[in-house]
Amino acid sequence: MIIPPALPQKKLRLVIHGRVQGVFFRNSMRLQAQKLGISGWVRNRSDGSVEAVVHGNSAAVDSIVRWAHRGPELAHVERVEIELDDGGYNNFEVVG
Repeated sequence: MIIPPALPQKKLRLVIHGRVQGVFFRNSMRLQAQKLGISGWVRNRSDGSVEAVVHGNSAAVDSIVRWAHRGPELAHVERVEIELDDGGYNNFEVVG
């Protein structure tokens, strides 16, 4: 049996600014992450932004980052801050 090489992994922390609370951003992101096989979490922050940690293969993480720049239909994303993360997660959940 030939085992294919593991895809490169990427771990990022995102902070999404704009009209991103009260527009189903967290649940929509959870559903998108599950479709892409991404682990991590998403939560609202007290400053009105949404924070997420996303871990998975590079292509999937790049895809959810592109999604985060637009969000669900009712969201209005102004900017997304991105930095590296080093945690490890088994699934994707809404926290806080």
